[in-house]
Amino acid sequence: MINIADFTNEQQLAIAQTRERVAALHAELPRWELVVWTAGNVSERVPGLDLFVIKPSGVSYDELAADSMVVCTLDGEKINDGTSDALSPSSDTAAHAYVYRHMAEVGGVVHTHSTYATAWAARGEAIPCVLTMMADEFGGPIPVGPFAIIGDDSIGRGIVETLEGSRSPAVLMQNHGPFTIGTDARAAVKAAVMVEEVARTIHIARQLGDPLPIEQRHIDSLYDRYQNVYGQHDSQ
Repeated sequence: MINIADFTNEQQLAIAQTRERVAALHAELPRWELVVWTAGNVSERVPGLDLFVIKPSGVSYDELAADSMVVCTLDGEKINDGTSDALSPSSDTAAHAYVYRHMAEVGGVVHTHSTYATAWAARGEAIPCVLTMMADEFGGPIPVGPFAIIGDDSIGRGIVETLEGSRSPAVLMQNHGPFTIGTDARAAVKAAVMVEEVARTIHIARQLGDPLPIEQRHIDSLYDRYQNVYGQHDSQ
């Protein structure tokens, strides 16, 4: 097993900083009512290293701290870090690891069982892009991934295969729930919050009638503007 002492001081600092970020971001999941009890998890790739940090399995959110975050290799192997050695990583670790190994652009992964998004997953139904906010964030519908059992990398394979060629940072794994990705863990948490928001809104809209579709050209224009123009950008 790899030990934290095998890394340089600079690398150990990067690991410690990642653990701090991941621990703090876990607080966002209950705050936005995306999880109950100990369900759900956030992970983030350690910059410059083939490692990622993830929530320990079965630990309450109010008990999470930086030193309880588990550090793993991209094969899902836990490393000895001197603080969380008695803790096992999340049961979804293999899925996160598979995503990191096969999607180099991904720096963060989040899984929740948020109510409305999971309801769509239970029906095996993609969420249609009928809101401008959804066009902004997802660039189209939120797709459904295949049914897969927890425990190996089957879920990870389903995530990667479903999101290949898609602009969506989210996938609804059938009968399971949403997984989201991002350039870092914060971006993946934002995507998880937005998935639940649009899932709820479109569900309510369907109770009133058929939501009106948005033309693909408008979806493309909205997505391009939001991703490249909206917000604050560094000046050159």
